[in-house]
Amino acid sequence: MTHVLLIRLAGPLQSWGTASRFPARRDSHSRPTKSAVIGMCAAALGLPRTMGLKQPDSRADDKDQAKLTVLGELARSLFGVRADHPGVPVRDYHTVGAGTYPLRPRDLITDHRRAAAVTASLDAATGDRFGHHTLTGWYGAPKKIATDPHSGVLVSGELARSALITERWYLADATFLVGLQHDDEALLQSVARALEHPQHLLWLGRKSCPPSGTLALKTVPGDLNTTFHNHRLLPGPDGTADPARKPWAWLQATPSQHGATSVQDQPVSFDALQPEHTTRWEVRSRVTISPNALDWEDIIP
Repeated sequence: MTHVLLIRLAGPLQSWGTASRFPARRDSHSRPTKSAVIGMCAAALGLPRTMGLKQPDSRADDKDQAKLTVLGELARSLFGVRADHPGVPVRDYHTVGAGTYPLRPRDLITDHRRAAAVTASLDAATGDRFGHHTLTGWYGAPKKIATDPHSGVLVSGELARSALITERWYLADATFLVGLQHDDEALLQSVARALEHPQHLLWLGRKSCPPSGTLALKTVPGDLNTTFHNHRLLPGPDGTADPARKPWAWLQATPSQHGATSVQDQPVSFDALQPEHTTRWEVRSRVTISPNALDWEDIIP
């Protein structure tokens, strides 16, 4: 018999990516991806990001084998999303780097190149305080870190940085009901406990988007389709939900199922440097909430 773990994903901002990590335009998917949700569950359980989903190494110890088994079972679960409150797309015009760099005394002590560049400003300074000295166009996150041959300290090999301008999209005030269907009820219950007491920080797609309120709602017997029909809409940001509305839902399917479309979010590896995903299939449909649908209790907004 299968069971479904219901997860509430809500917050001021969410952003679910399905494309490149660092393009000039960072779009947000219209809904949470399976890879992101499985990654969130793995983080809550304390599983390391370097752990892949491929066949475990025969040399791995029993503890690592057990972790691989849990992660593999999570990835094998069927995934569904119901958009109770789809949210509103918002755009962030984001700039990083360039501009004027205010210097501190340690910047001159540890990097002779900066000291040489502001020699005139330092010579003109008066008084017993360090004063205000700036460099134009040298501001930016350190890149190409290496040991400086003159001072022996670690310095950036790339001082001048052009402004990096990106366009980033988010979903504002969205609330999603996510379901993970699996035949191992104990596994789903362990994930539910971990989501409420996570071992690592959790976020809704990006680190700037923390979740709000209750995450793990309940574990119920049945399948995704029935479960979505038998539970009322989650309250929105204002604490209400229109009982007559028919939300969209996306349920994991087989490639041969009528209306199935592909999405590239089936996780293979969560390695930060080389994440891997493969194709998954899903169908979209409107959900008619049952007149006898179950209400939600004890949800922290």
